[in-house]
Formats: sequence, C-alpha cells, structure tokens
Amino acid sequence: MKAISASRRTDIPAFYSDWFMNRIRADYMCWANPFSKIVYRVSLRPEDVMALVLWSKNYISLMPHLDELDDRGYRCADRPEELRKY
Repeated sequence: MKAISASRRTDIPAFYSDWFMNRIRADYMCWANPFSKIVYRVSLRPEDVMALVLWSKNYISLMPHLDELDDRGYRCADRPEELRKY
C-alpha cells in the first residue's frame, strides 16, 4: 500500500478533476520525474492506496465526484455535513 500525495505541482482538484476521475476509473496514472525523466506507473486501485492526499485552494470542481470516489472505495477523512450534498 502507498500513500499518494498528488497535485503539489499543479492544482488537480481545481483544474483537472475530470482528468483525475478518468485516471481513477482507469485504476492507474503515470508521472514523469522532472529530473531523471523516468516515467512511473502508479496504481490507483483502492486496495493499493493507503491514503490519497489532494492539495488545492479550490475543491469545488471535485465535489460532484465525491460520491463516485466513495462508491469506488476511497473515503474522505473529513467531509463536513454541508459538503455531503455534492
């Protein structure tokens, strides 16, 4: 199991939530190390992910996808009641 800290270089929840959900549905994503240029394939299957941390200043684009993430086995650690409507 891995902890994945995503979107520190770019704000995935704010600007790329559709891309992110496509990667979740595909069960993997790839990323390139900016220094070595090595491309890594990372499993996004819930059974392979201990924690998925998404950094953002604006999560509104991701809100409509929270139920799907929950249905797929990802749990929001702190989802206030007022956000459950999304």
